[in-house]
Amino acid sequence: MKNYEQKIANLRMRKLAQTQEKIEKEGLLDEDDYGRVVPPENLWNIIPNHPDGSFYGFDAWADNFCSLMNIHPVYIDADDAFAGRWMYFMSKMRPNKWNPDYSYDFLKENIKKYDLICGIGDDAHFAPDYEIGVKLGWNGLIKKIEHYQSMHHSEEQQHFYSLHLRVIRSVQGWIQRHIDQAYRMAASATDDCSKNNLLEIAKVNESIINDAPTTLREACQWIIWYHLASRTYNRDGAGGQIDTLLAPFYEKDLAEGRIDKETAVYYLACFLLNDPVYWQLGGPDESGKDQTSPLSFLILEAADKINTSLNLTVRVFDGLNKDLFRKSVEYLVKNKNGWPRFSGDKALVEGFMKNGFSAQLARRRIAVGCNWMSLPGLEYTMNDLVKINMAKVFEVSYTEMMNEQKDHSTSRLWMLFNEHLAKAVQTSADGIRHHLKFQKYNEPELLLNLLSHGPLEKGKDVSDGGAEYYNLAIDGAGLATVADSFAALEQRIELENKLSWNTLTEYLRNNFSGDGGCRIRHLLKNSEKYGAAESLGEKWAIRIKETFTELVRLQSEPDKRRIFIPGFFSWANTVGFGQSVGATPDGRLAQTPISHGANPTPGFVKDGASLSLATIIAKIQPGYGNTAPMQWELDPTFANMDNIELIMSIIRAHFDLGGTLINVNIMNKDTVLAAHKDPAGYPELVVRVTGFTAYFSMLSPQFRQLVVDRILES
Repeated sequence: MKNYEQKIANLRMRKLAQTQEKIEKEGLLDEDDYGRVVPPENLWNIIPNHPDGSFYGFDAWADNFCSLMNIHPVYIDADDAFAGRWMYFMSKMRPNKWNPDYSYDFLKENIKKYDLICGIGDDAHFAPDYEIGVKLGWNGLIKKIEHYQSMHHSEEQQHFYSLHLRVIRSVQGWIQRHIDQAYRMAASATDDCSKNNLLEIAKVNESIINDAPTTLREACQWIIWYHLASRTYNRDGAGGQIDTLLAPFYEKDLAEGRIDKETAVYYLACFLLNDPVYWQLGGPDESGKDQTSPLSFLILEAADKINTSLNLTVRVFDGLNKDLFRKSVEYLVKNKNGWPRFSGDKALVEGFMKNGFSAQLARRRIAVGCNWMSLPGLEYTMNDLVKINMAKVFEVSYTEMMNEQKDHSTSRLWMLFNEHLAKAVQTSADGIRHHLKFQKYNEPELLLNLLSHGPLEKGKDVSDGGAEYYNLAIDGAGLATVADSFAALEQRIELENKLSWNTLTEYLRNNFSGDGGCRIRHLLKNSEKYGAAESLGEKWAIRIKETFTELVRLQSEPDKRRIFIPGFFSWANTVGFGQSVGATPDGRLAQTPISHGANPTPGFVKDGASLSLATIIAKIQPGYGNTAPMQWELDPTFANMDNIELIMSIIRAHFDLGGTLINVNIMNKDTVLAAHKDPAGYPELVVRVTGFTAYFSMLSPQFRQLVVDRILES
């Protein structure tokens, strides 16, 4: 008796219970929902190798990881098709994330001045190539290491290879303990269904503990073990092109009579539940042919069955299977859980080609992170790690101009903004250079090196010249805050003479308090906004985009294989960035969140907001292959089955105009308000906070408020 529906329902309820346990024992988290479960108390702690109490470098990371693998708890659920869950955030357990022996004090003044997120020492944000793993298996990876170890004889390289062998064998030990436990559980199982499933779990893991997978179930389990280990090591959550990765195994199983569609959906549902890794569906292969297959539809069906926090992205292009596109939108509307997302192939490919790459390579750069694309196994990117708080840059510029006591104008302010933005970009790029120079002494990539093209072949860490490409991301945040501030100054002071510079400055210093403050703030907030067609806000946003893009591009170093690529994205930093910025001329209050990513300020137009949003965000794309996502908040009264074609049309329109990525929320306002008041009463409510999904109840009150405001005002 299969009873898959009940098994999936049981797994889903346990997922909700585990989420609640994390909230109760570990507190709230303004990040992705992870598949991680709460570990036993006091089972494992880090092994420091530095006086500051943290650990750094190859040996320390290998020692800590292998120590943890040796005692990491076993997790097997008799309802699940697969073994394993991760429990520890190794990288977050360190008291300090950067090795102080490689100081970046020379950058800290500007980092503080401009409120930059420099990315130095941050966790991996690039993608492995899972094809390597499912082709070779663990023993195949061992043989690959031993092969290149025999070719590179320096002491450093020999040690490099030895540590990677240790890491693999520690993962195999973790797998073996699950095999043993599965057999023990099967022996004591009281029903045949559970007993048979547990025996199958044991046999699947026996097959892949050494050898490469040969079936769909084995392939899914192998991928799970790798991402559990890599998540544990340093939070890596990048997936790949999941339908093409798994299709050969499914098709072989189907042809040999080993599987039916119902069983495949069950496997895929368990696979997706294990952890909300970022996977792409559909889109073109490197030749431009659509990659949609029957398995693409089964993956969507499995996602619908489990319907938890998911990070699936459908790549939209002219040749995409129309049924897959429609089905993905139907599931988005049906479940209202923020999945799937949609990426735009046209602009992504054309933009990446402007860096000197072929169309064939550009099509292989896929959606595997919050806002980011990556060439699986080929590039080191620091995606979504380096952020420039442009609202802070604006504030520094405005303060300097007003202190000059002369020549107060948007022209002068723009000149100063350019100068300070250039310094902020330079500081960010220099931080990346410092990271690349010393990251191997801080946090080497002992897991991601295994599924990358180059590190094992060269005997070099992926951060240290081991990768094929270094396409380095720098994102701007607060675009609407800055554009609307420039627009308000131009409109209300220079064009209409309704305010003076000194009067406005006094209101900003006082956070719009005192006589007339509310009236002045209302006047500023109702200036011509970025998002409204042909507005002053749009003019300034495009100008900012062009300047920011040029400044980032100037940092590229072709002789060192380094290309710097701009984007607009704030991730979950809108609250934190806002806390460092006083009141701004767009009417924003001091210490309140800055604008979200590339989006206009909510409420920028009263009618036709969806199409206006799609149009304006397409206009401000930097255009070099990284994204400026459109965050789309839809009311259920619009997002219903009757409007599927209209929603599809808006998605297509955005991508035809040059858009790169769309994140969607469909939420009832009353439900959001009630959940904000009583989060525990809505444990199943999932929101796409930004590029990631999370349970609403796991977010802090401040971040829940941000999501509420964004939805209510959209």
